[in-house]
Amino acid sequence: MSFLLGILIFVVALLFSIMLHEAGHFVTAKKFGMKVTQFFVGFGQTLWSRRKGETEYGVKAIPAGGFVKIVGMTDMEDLDPADEPRSFRNQPGWQRIIVLAAGSFMHFVLAFVLLFALAAGIGLANPGASTAIGAIDTCVPASLTAGCTSSNPASPAKKVGLRAGDKIIAIGGTPVRNWTQMGTVIRRQPPGTPVLVTVERDGRQLTLHPSLAVVKGRQGSYLGISPVVVFDRAGPFGAITYAGGQFGRIVAGSAGVVATLPKAIPDLFAKNRADTPGGNVTSVVGAADATGQVVAANISWQARVAVVLLIIASLNIFVGLFNLLPLLPLDGGHLAVVIYERCRAWLARLRGKPDPGPVDFRRLVPVSVGVFALLVGFGLLLIMADLVNPVHIIQ
Repeated sequence: MSFLLGILIFVVALLFSIMLHEAGHFVTAKKFGMKVTQFFVGFGQTLWSRRKGETEYGVKAIPAGGFVKIVGMTDMEDLDPADEPRSFRNQPGWQRIIVLAAGSFMHFVLAFVLLFALAAGIGLANPGASTAIGAIDTCVPASLTAGCTSSNPASPAKKVGLRAGDKIIAIGGTPVRNWTQMGTVIRRQPPGTPVLVTVERDGRQLTLHPSLAVVKGRQGSYLGISPVVVFDRAGPFGAITYAGGQFGRIVAGSAGVVATLPKAIPDLFAKNRADTPGGNVTSVVGAADATGQVVAANISWQARVAVVLLIIASLNIFVGLFNLLPLLPLDGGHLAVVIYERCRAWLARLRGKPDPGPVDFRRLVPVSVGVFALLVGFGLLLIMADLVNPVHIIQ
């Protein structure tokens, strides 16, 4: 039930993001006096619609996007002469650029607001504030990226009976006061030899003697414990700083994802998909599945909300950036056309020649159709990979 709730949360967030994207185009177009005849969420068969003024608002059957119909988007569209003054193609270049960029701008605004809300409302994770144990690892994994299987031995912490909620006071006779210090002490203990661990449990002290293990790719010894995560709420300035920094990191990560798209295909169906950078490229189906996993996970509610907000914010930033790529039929492709038209007109003025006018979109139709087919094909491939070879983010 929790898993399905997570998927529902993601779907609602996705539809809300689509509505905001189209609202960006809609509001700016209306502001500049352009004629907007349709505002729809989804594609395909119309499920519901209502006309108010000159605009029809509605919902279609396939919730895979949305659209705003502004008259005269290209020179291919035949218009009533009465509508020509209010057509998109008849407006100044700077107004057209704002309308086209407004959709991605709304994605960025939503992502920033979500990151701000995470820092100010939920709080930022501070796992090193104490030496209290939040979770016990069930096994000694074969490597840092490997999960637990029936063939893996139990972790040292599990073997000696350490529990979530225990507070470690000392290791090997060395007092420890925070998680960072404790991790340093654990790593320098000799593996395979019993180590004295002093624990506070329910107001009394216990002494345990685990034999620490070794994990491939990890420096030092391994006990198999995770910290209690404390969430500290940030003030307004701290929340803005966090949101800005996290936004930049997600942008850089999104750019890296786009760069790996051509190389991602072989990794999508690999057994170790989760361990490959390209294999972590996912569709909305995979993102919905990840949200469901997080909501159903046995972690604190703050951790669940924080991860879900990060997933939704990351999705919005990625979609906003991807939509700005200079490829038709994306908004970025239309932006590139407008910028090209304005540059061409500027050069013509410098040479004392008349404005060459709008680009002939008929020549761009084959390119637009080809790019659209490529995007649809790759999207379907991602969906197939997410269905038959999903990435499990919660082990």
